[in-house]
Amino acid sequence: MSTLQAAMLGLVQGLGEFLPISSSAHLVLVPWLFKWNDPGLTFDIALHIGTLIAVAIYFWKDWLNLITKGLTNIRSTDGRLFWYLVVATIPGAVMGFLLEKKAETIFREPVLIATMLILLGVLLYWADRRGVKNIEMNRITFKTSLLIGLSQALAIIPGVSRSGITMTMGLSMGLTREGAARFSFLLAAPIIFGAALVKLPFLISHPSVVNINFITGILVSFITGILSIGFLLRYIQTRNFLPFVWYRFILGSLVMVIVLMR
Repeated sequence: MSTLQAAMLGLVQGLGEFLPISSSAHLVLVPWLFKWNDPGLTFDIALHIGTLIAVAIYFWKDWLNLITKGLTNIRSTDGRLFWYLVVATIPGAVMGFLLEKKAETIFREPVLIATMLILLGVLLYWADRRGVKNIEMNRITFKTSLLIGLSQALAIIPGVSRSGITMTMGLSMGLTREGAARFSFLLAAPIIFGAALVKLPFLISHPSVVNINFITGILVSFITGILSIGFLLRYIQTRNFLPFVWYRFILGSLVMVIVLMR
């Protein structure tokens, strides 16, 4: 993998992690489309470190307040929200642990990814059109946070999109677009941190993988991650998710066509 390829994959990760288009799908499909060597799940998770830093920096005040209230005043709005995020993280963490091997092999098949891109595009469209969208994030309930967490577990399959499925569930439960996006972004931090922590022993025992390409990918994903968070939060204040739905449809269909041609 060249430094340019690493940068392109970092760009893909930074955009795809927070936009509802599935970063994991793009990290598989880009090498597949251009016939690059697949860098594998470990490099994918390294790129997620960049987006972890991005979401931590963008929401550092929110996290500081949530952690403080969660540990000192659990009955407050922010205190409850902190523990709701903790609960919502558990299903995704369990699923990631149980299906790690499949995530590295069969879940990376282009046909499965294309199917998930299209299917979840349909669900996102439905939720965006039919959701009530009148509940702000600070009014989220335990039930809603748990359902969002359960939906996040499906994101282990590339093409589902962690942000896409959690926003879809949030919208279907009545959250505003901004509320669903903010909860999804906050929920990203612990699940990405956990995935990176699992791979930490491998990185420590194989320090040679931490090279210029590795660092370039993380840096690019961090910068584009910051930009994509800000873009989406501004965008959804006045617009819907339809462009992302169309993008998922087009990309999924294109992958299916290429599979048939090859």
